[in-house]
Amino acid sequence: MALVTFDLFSALIDSRTGGSAAFDALAAGRGWEVSGAELYDDWDARNKASQKDATEWVPFAEHCRRALAATYAARELDADATADTLALLESLPDWPLWPDVGRALPLVAERHRVGVLSNVDDDLFRRTRAAALVDDDAVLTSERLHAYKPHAELYQRAAAAGVDVHVPASARDTRGALEAGLTVVRVRRAGHRVDPEGPQPQHEVEDLAALPAVLDALSGAG
Repeated sequence: MALVTFDLFSALIDSRTGGSAAFDALAAGRGWEVSGAELYDDWDARNKASQKDATEWVPFAEHCRRALAATYAARELDADATADTLALLESLPDWPLWPDVGRALPLVAERHRVGVLSNVDDDLFRRTRAAALVDDDAVLTSERLHAYKPHAELYQRAAAAGVDVHVPASARDTRGALEAGLTVVRVRRAGHRVDPEGPQPQHEVEDLAALPAVLDALSGAG
């Protein structure tokens, strides 16, 4: 039985839709002339950059706060980034799963352990809709591993924890996992592409319902 992990915020959750809705509510309440999607994209890019630049572990929530403070400063928006980060993260239960997740993960779980490999804090993960679909003992968060994607340490520690296959969607996660030597089956998601300058995944699926067959083939090949 293989341990198969999924990226939380690209492979399982449509984070842009969920986060944009939360930012829409914040913007509407203040009368800001900026869309939730614009705020999300700005914040998300800064959040990922903060994680990439991290030399030691700090909570994911703190990366979120730093990114939002920088976003507000860049856009000259007068707001409390700490309070708004709490509001954003409190909205996590509303962030939608991709449509194939609810039916596909139980199929994968029939023959494999299903887990998560994610840049997130444990308590934040438990708020998400994905938490009920995975084995808690197979949840590998940045808090548990004390490393962040795309740093190689996170993937190396995941491999040491027994991860056999990782399922990402985003460019940075796909590249990071491949460069660290993990077996990757990428799921194609709207808004996500492969890094053209990095290694290319040998295995991809359009829908997670196709994943069990790919895993069977990989198991047979092994």
